[in-house]
Amino acid sequence: MSSENKGLGLTTYSEVDPQDLHYQKHLKKVRLVDAARVGLTLLALLCGFTVLGTSADTLAVYNSTHLSGDFHLPLWPDQFDLRPTIALVVGSCIVVLANVVSLLFSKVQVLRNQRMVHTSLTFVAPFVSFTGVMISMIFFYAINASTTDDTLQSWSCQWGFASMSAKPHFGTLCNESRTALYLSVILVPAELVVLTVAGYQSMLERKSVGARPFRKSGSPVPSS
Repeated sequence: MSSENKGLGLTTYSEVDPQDLHYQKHLKKVRLVDAARVGLTLLALLCGFTVLGTSADTLAVYNSTHLSGDFHLPLWPDQFDLRPTIALVVGSCIVVLANVVSLLFSKVQVLRNQRMVHTSLTFVAPFVSFTGVMISMIFFYAINASTTDDTLQSWSCQWGFASMSAKPHFGTLCNESRTALYLSVILVPAELVVLTVAGYQSMLERKSVGARPFRKSGSPVPSS
């Protein structure tokens, strides 16, 4: 009886296809890379939300406190350029939308089951995010190079020392403007990393199709 059990164990072990083991290892690698991509995408999304919130708040404060030159002692100068802040708002909007779509198609099973769309968005979404934040940064620094017109950040930081009991609170606006700018700068390499990981995942998923084992009809099924 003992020898029969040993023989059965050897037969079961020999029936395990090495291709199955290789395929399972490959799928595990794909899952690890996918988890890393999702984690990085979530981090980029949080940064995008922060940039959007801070830069949009500075614009809202400016719009609510800006007075025309007819008033005495206006809070803001006549020669004023809002385009750098608007560039941060637009860039962060693109980052937020692209990353939200990417996470939805990664975590919602109904959307994830749409293979072609999911595979395409895995790479397209971070590419759109990277392009959007890169263009906004180029636009920001190109406009911000002016030495004649003040921007929302330069003016608020210039008067940030002033203690104010009501809006616009230049010190707060200065901190918000700097936070939006620094996080936007961080988003450039962050989105590039997400894009690289997404490209690597796409390559692994294409290889997994070729690594999938094909069984001949009548071949023994490995026992569990």
